[in-house]
Amino acid sequence: MKSTPPENTREKWLTYPATHPYETLFARTPQTRNVWVVFHGIGFLSRYFLRYFTHLDPKENYVIAPQAPSLYYLDAEYRNVGASWLTREHTREHMANLLNYLDVLSLGESLDTAPNLILMGYSQGVSVLCRWVALKKVRCSRLVLYAGKVPRELTPADFSHLGRETRVEAFAGRSDPFLENNRTGEYDRLETLFPGNLVLTEYEGGHELLRDYIRA
Repeated sequence: MKSTPPENTREKWLTYPATHPYETLFARTPQTRNVWVVFHGIGFLSRYFLRYFTHLDPKENYVIAPQAPSLYYLDAEYRNVGASWLTREHTREHMANLLNYLDVLSLGESLDTAPNLILMGYSQGVSVLCRWVALKKVRCSRLVLYAGKVPRELTPADFSHLGRETRVEAFAGRSDPFLENNRTGEYDRLETLFPGNLVLTEYEGGHELLRDYIRA
């Protein structure tokens, strides 16, 4: 049975200052060649997501992991905490909040001067990353979409600012249950969204992140 709110309710919105964390791995120095901004999947916290990047050369790589805002307990014992970026409830408004957060992060980390900017999303993080790149016209050297889907509302025009110099890498598990019903359709859509830029890799496995495919 579908639940409905009581009669005579009114939804109201307000704006307020907020404080929100993010995590970094290694240090940005004059020797840094690659600056990564990586978006975790649902159920992660950014500090644990960074475990997948510890094999990178610390002298040449600096990794920034934004943190999804909605925290929740992952188990009935209320011990392990995970996070979620967005749901279908007020997606546009909550994405606007995330854009404000990412604007401040970008400014504070001087992403506009990054020598080689690599943007990566995993699972749910792909949708947030793609909206950020599309709505804020973010440019990068590489756009890595790992085991996630580009939001349906985005079109090739939303990514036309990337140009031919941006390498778009998409990774998908051959047994990923989230692709089993429309794998060919998702691949075709990626080709349409990123014509001439896309490198698609299928790996043996399901909906999982494999460190072997995280390369500078």
